[in-house]
Amino acid sequence: MKALSLYQDNGTFVHGVDPIAKLLYILAAILIPAVLSGFAAGFVMLALSLMLLIVGRVLKRVVPLIGFSVLVLVSVVIIQGLFYAGNRQVFAVIGGVHFYREGLLFSAAICLRVLNILCAFALLVLTTRPSDLIEALVRKGLSPHLGYVLSSVLQLIPQMTATMETITDAQRSRGMETEGSLLTRVKAFLPLIGPVVMNSLVSTRERSLALEVRGFSAHTPKTFLNEAQDSTGNRIIRIVLVVAMVAAVVWRISA
Repeated sequence: MKALSLYQDNGTFVHGVDPIAKLLYILAAILIPAVLSGFAAGFVMLALSLMLLIVGRVLKRVVPLIGFSVLVLVSVVIIQGLFYAGNRQVFAVIGGVHFYREGLLFSAAICLRVLNILCAFALLVLTTRPSDLIEALVRKGLSPHLGYVLSSVLQLIPQMTATMETITDAQRSRGMETEGSLLTRVKAFLPLIGPVVMNSLVSTRERSLALEVRGFSAHTPKTFLNEAQDSTGNRIIRIVLVVAMVAAVVWRISA
């Protein structure tokens, strides 16, 4: 069964970093540029994220996401450049429309923060297996029941998609038209709804029974299939990220 994941198994150094460290990196990418004034911190974090995406060989998967977000960010630049409450100094006049320096600077800061967040989250999603992320969170104290819910959500759509593909192939083998005009596709889609929903309900029931047989609801400490591996490198990365965030906050308070 295919997993609902954008994970790319490239086997790089970035892929081997602890999921918790990647979550801390996301927090750092959001917190440090927001705490420190100016654009320097934001550009540094963005450059670091792009470098890690390149090292992980997943940058090309981020380009479409950035391209889509640029359309939204351009509208932010236009609106803030024209209507920002603090606009005072005219920066440029295009077609008789005045764009103000204050609004453009404010929108540039927003765009930089958004790109930082997108790249940081992309680094986590593209280089981390969802199962590894959930297991790491459960090891850190997340409720196993909540972890199971998150894992089930990641499996639900792929399971339904696989079931629909199986039923569609069966319909084609029996001569049903599944391609063509919109009306033909709708007629072919309607018979899929019942079997797909019923199969999902049966699979959910079977999975819950299997978990109960294995004592999932027992009030005892849970064990893990994989042994915990916390290398020195991962610990150093986590410490560096925490120190960087604390240093940014202290710098802002003392400045």
